[in-house]
Amino acid sequence: MGKKNLQIQQLNNKMMAYSSLQKIAPPPTGWLKAIRTAIGMSMQQLGNRLQVTKQNIRAIENREKDGTITLNALKEAASALDMQLVYGFVPADGSLEALIDRKAKELATQIVLRTSNTMKLEDQENSKQRIEKAIEERATIIKSEMPKTLWD
Repeated sequence: MGKKNLQIQQLNNKMMAYSSLQKIAPPPTGWLKAIRTAIGMSMQQLGNRLQVTKQNIRAIENREKDGTITLNALKEAASALDMQLVYGFVPADGSLEALIDRKAKELATQIVLRTSNTMKLEDQENSKQRIEKAIEERATIIKSEMPKTLWD
């Protein structure tokens, strides 16, 4: 197994641990406010722990709710709540391998259809089966080479 494949496999395994969490919707008020109110901590008390004012806590909670808060601010707030911030990425395709497969097939399709169109203009058109086979073959090559153009 190549170094790149090993990296992908190891990273994919870590990401899969987060896949079930993507179904969990954050509370409408944001995690900070929901947790703070659930445990009965006032804004003043959280502010004291973070050494900021009650108004700053309101602003922090609003930034989290709006999605404009920084990871560092979330990490500090979590620590002040005696918690730990955990974050991660989950591929929309289900796995890194599936993401790479899809992108390789898209690129292979572009390449093969461009060539196929040229051949068609020269009256040397290939069958749909031959084109599909060429796409699969090109996608396999692209996956093994992992060119930077895969992500253009």
